[in-house]
Amino acid sequence: MTVDISIWLMPMMRSLLLSSLRAFFFPMIPPNIPALVARAADHPSLREHVSLDEREGIAYARFRDVRLRSSYQPIFDVSMNGIQTLWSSPEQADRFGDELGFQALTERADGAPFDPFDTVADDQELVALDRLARTLHAINFFGAQRHGMLFLRVHERLLKSVKYDHGQHFSSVLIGFGLSPSRVIIELPSAAVAHRTFLGYLVNSYQRHGFKVAGNLPNAGHILSVSDMARLDFIKIDGGAVLRDAMAKPLLSYANRLGIPLIFDRVANELQFDSLQQFGARFVQGPLFEPKKIAPSVQG
Repeated sequence: MTVDISIWLMPMMRSLLLSSLRAFFFPMIPPNIPALVARAADHPSLREHVSLDEREGIAYARFRDVRLRSSYQPIFDVSMNGIQTLWSSPEQADRFGDELGFQALTERADGAPFDPFDTVADDQELVALDRLARTLHAINFFGAQRHGMLFLRVHERLLKSVKYDHGQHFSSVLIGFGLSPSRVIIELPSAAVAHRTFLGYLVNSYQRHGFKVAGNLPNAGHILSVSDMARLDFIKIDGGAVLRDAMAKPLLSYANRLGIPLIFDRVANELQFDSLQQFGARFVQGPLFEPKKIAPSVQG
């Protein structure tokens, strides 16, 4: 007696084909903010610190007696100037182009000037705060279905306090939340970029755990620290300082030779923006591009 195995294979193949088509045309939508806050409750290091503001629909974190919130500064691709995508506003597209992604910033919920990391002397407490802040920003970014890449700074003292396997902890948190590390750019401080061997180790470690990596240059000369041993995905530098030192053109030339995108940070005014564009800059960010914050009205 012969058995036609195609009777069993055909439904299986049809099911696999449909699953593949669904994954291609309808990629998995990340969980929303309330769902991510609920998942944070399963983490001992997060459950007492992350909460949902149901009125605003965003997550907050509490560190000591201070309530922290997320803020995001856009990073623009000026080569897309005048091209409006599905997610960019007409005004921004006409002036600056399209967003490559967003730089996450940690702020006090009451808006008062504050750097939480300046208040922490203990290294282990700083590591916990650094991880808490990055998790908060990931929840508010991905949970709001934002597009583009999420740039997250890592504190220099965390890099020194964690002895090995950098990126493993945060990657496991994101994956546990149902989020992909591939849209997260880990941004290394200038002190780490200045040491070629240490930089190479950090870049390889974070990339091994699924992240992309950006390095902040302390000055234009430190681009020579970037090599095949430390294959950064992005390079960042102070745009105003580069213009002041007349290094924009040679810096862009060397970055293009390396094949690594260069982001000019801290662009403060239209003059700096126009000057960088004339030199061929493609990616920019800074105070100039932040949405204008409207002060609350006073009721008389």
